[in-house]
Amino acid sequence: MSQLEIKALHVNLAEREIVKGITLTVKPGEVHAIMGPNGTGKSTLAKAIAGHPDYTITSGEVLLDGRSLLEMEPDERARAGLFLAFQYPNEVPGVTIANFLRAAMQARLAEGEELDATGYYKQLYAKMDSLKIDHKFTSRSVNTGFSGGEKKRCEILQMAMLAPKFALMDETDSGLDIDALRIVSDGVNTLRSSTLGILLITHYQRLLNYIVPDFVHVMYDGRIVRSGDKDLALELEAKGYSWVKKEIVHA
Repeated sequence: MSQLEIKALHVNLAEREIVKGITLTVKPGEVHAIMGPNGTGKSTLAKAIAGHPDYTITSGEVLLDGRSLLEMEPDERARAGLFLAFQYPNEVPGVTIANFLRAAMQARLAEGEELDATGYYKQLYAKMDSLKIDHKFTSRSVNTGFSGGEKKRCEILQMAMLAPKFALMDETDSGLDIDALRIVSDGVNTLRSSTLGILLITHYQRLLNYIVPDFVHVMYDGRIVRSGDKDLALELEAKGYSWVKKEIVHA
C-alpha cells in the first residue's frame, strides 16, 4: 500500500537542530494538518522532505512507497510522486504558466518520449475548468505580479496537472484574505481523493474550517507533542499554544 513514512527524522539548519525526531505516516486519502507557533520547525520539515539544499537531515528516514527519498535528488523525489506547495512561491518572469507546466510534465516522461501538445492542452483546460480558473490565466508569467491568492491557485493548478501521490502544503493560507482563502481551499478540496495524501502546514485553525483534516498534529520545539482529530484544532483556536507549552514543561 502506498504511504509516506517519516521515521525519527532530525533536521539541521546551519548546524542548529530544528526538527528533533518526527515520526509520522501519511496514507492516500488522508489529510494531516501540522499546527504550531512560529519557529517550531513546520516549514523546515516540509522543505527537508522535498530536498531543499539548505537543510541537512542528520538521522532518520523518509520513505515513499518503501523507497528512501533521502537517496534521491529533489527532481527525483518529484517524479516519485512528491509535491511541495511553497509558502511564498517564486516568480518566474518570461515563462508562461502553460509552458512551465508543459516543461514539468515533459520532464516526467522517459528519455526520447514527447508530450502530445493536443492532449496536454485538453488536460490543462479540463483541470482549469474543474478548479474554476479562467483559461487566460495560463498566458501569464509564473507568479509575476500575482496576488497572494493567484500564486496559491497557480500552485493548486500545478498539483492538479502533476497528480502527485503526496502533497506537502506549506502554510497555504499565508498572505490570503478570507475570499482568497475560500477559493484556494475549494481548489484543494476539489483535488482531494483516495489516491492523494496531504500534509497541510498552518498556524491557524481558520484554514481547517475549509479544508477539514482527518488528523491534527501539534508541533512544538521540533517535535510532535500532541495528535488528535479536527477538534484539537478548535481547542488550539480557543486556548492558543500556551497550554501545550505548559503541558510539556510539567510532563
